[in-house]
Amino acid sequence: MNNEWQDKGVIHHLPQERVDWLTDPIARFLRIETVAGTILLFFTIAALFLSNSPWSKPFLEFWENPVGLHIGSLDYTRSLHGWINDALMTLFFFLVALELKRELVLGELRNPRNAALPMAAAIGGMLVPAVLYLLLQVGQPGQHGWGTVMATDTAFVIGCLALLGSRIPQSLRVFMLSLAIADDIGAILVVAIGYGSNLNWQAIALSGAGFLCIRLMARFGVRNIALYFIAGSLIWIVVDASGIHATVTGVILGLMTPTGRWVSDERLHAILDRVVAYPPGDHWSGDTEDRKALQMAEAAARETLSPVERLEIMLHPWVAFVIMPLFAFANAGVPISLAGLGDAVTIAIFVGFALGKPIGVLGFSWLAVRSGIALRPPDLSWVLLIAGGFLAGIGFTMALFIANLAFGEDLINSAKLGILAASVFSAVAGIALLTGWTRYSSNPQSVT
Repeated sequence: MNNEWQDKGVIHHLPQERVDWLTDPIARFLRIETVAGTILLFFTIAALFLSNSPWSKPFLEFWENPVGLHIGSLDYTRSLHGWINDALMTLFFFLVALELKRELVLGELRNPRNAALPMAAAIGGMLVPAVLYLLLQVGQPGQHGWGTVMATDTAFVIGCLALLGSRIPQSLRVFMLSLAIADDIGAILVVAIGYGSNLNWQAIALSGAGFLCIRLMARFGVRNIALYFIAGSLIWIVVDASGIHATVTGVILGLMTPTGRWVSDERLHAILDRVVAYPPGDHWSGDTEDRKALQMAEAAARETLSPVERLEIMLHPWVAFVIMPLFAFANAGVPISLAGLGDAVTIAIFVGFALGKPIGVLGFSWLAVRSGIALRPPDLSWVLLIAGGFLAGIGFTMALFIANLAFGEDLINSAKLGILAASVFSAVAGIALLTGWTRYSSNPQSVT
């Protein structure tokens, strides 16, 4: 024991166990930026393969199996597909709202003029595609699907940028991440307003009381995440009954999450000093002062991070590697036929994403900079913004989410085909433009 205490090169790390040979590589794997997009792409391709194979019918029917509670007169069931899209996606939107709040309060977007550029781009990237879609679909059966072309898929966009590594500036990553998050927030507001059912005002009032309770819990210093999860789940049930899409719950709760830390660095160091002051030995069990000091240090180390940061760390692997792939697997299945590429809805969605996104992102960014509302970082050139505009046309996840709400069975396959085609085109166009830019910037003499 004394030798271990004296070996400073060993004890400043956590003890190593046999299981670490497995967990350490997994931890490194999860830190790779491209992994989430790669897994999402794998499950997307798997869903497309199965939906165009001899197993198509059982695969598509599987997601319609009812799941839920049925006790006496209480019947709270929906399809497996519905639970994924309504319940699990609430956690996705909760994480999106956490990321937005962290960026606005603690991150790169604290300066309003820095935040104004991606926000303006996001607004343009929502409005212009929706207008182009409506111009092509006004008076047509697919007119109600205008919200489908408004969102950007964060995981795929960041995955595409990661393919180019350090060859592109960090400012582009921050810009695209902020734009995608703002797009997703705007899209869920569109869902709440444009794709809700008849409103139940009593349930809305009850949900408002629930959010107030969450606020009071935070004010009174409740720190237990499990209690907030239970309260949030009850609010989700009430919002679900209100006629507003239940995923809005995740957005509101995410934006309500505090960004302040409970324990300062100075207090943490003082508490840790108490633990270090105890000599080494086998006396960390029982109701002793040294054990109480150790428990206090554990809580202090945890609470040095703000609730926003703690919840992001906790949820991000589950959302990136479980919820999003499961959503893609349940929603990306669509029978593909070349004849379907000529459908009016497919064309309108493709035009909205492939042309509307880059036009809206670049146009509104230029207006924001020109008017002095926003600042453009020196290393974020207009060529990079054009490439970012094309990448913003990857609307996969949120587009499928809204399409399931906006289209009936007669048009949903055409909508999915348009989303897939536009996402592939936008990814290829954006990556090609960025690749050309990196080659030119590294050797400008090679381009005449």
